[in-house]
Amino acid sequence: MVEIDGFDRKILAQLQEDASRTNQQVGERIGLSASQVSRRRQRLEEAGVVRRYRADIDPAAVGLAVVAFVGVALNAHSRQNARRFRDLVRSLPEVQEAHVLTGDMDYMLKVVVADLAGLSVFINDELLPHDAVRNVRSSIAMETLKDDNRLPFAI
Repeated sequence: MVEIDGFDRKILAQLQEDASRTNQQVGERIGLSASQVSRRRQRLEEAGVVRRYRADIDPAAVGLAVVAFVGVALNAHSRQNARRFRDLVRSLPEVQEAHVLTGDMDYMLKVVVADLAGLSVFINDELLPHDAVRNVRSSIAMETLKDDNRLPFAI
């Protein structure tokens, strides 16, 4: 774990808000020079604190109108079975997030598809036929109240 000070937190907060900001723009907002921001930013990237930069695309604007949460129970709890399922999940572009759970479901997947027919294909043709899967339960999001994925930096 890398040591993060107040300026690092301010830099991270600025990058979360808009990762396209230049080091100069970030520096102006937090009171550091562009070169200081550059050095700190590079250190945070190399340490894996900043994992990636990407555009935040509205799914509905590109025809992906259905967000569903899909709970998956495995048919066997072995390392090999879990590995096979993880490989499957990583290969499916519809899966936006995947989490290992406690309780009656082993995994929770956040899935984005064009429509209900697409969700049906995803569940019936991708998940259920897979050897690792015992059971699938899905819930469709009717409305998204918050979707910013920002970490709560205390500054």
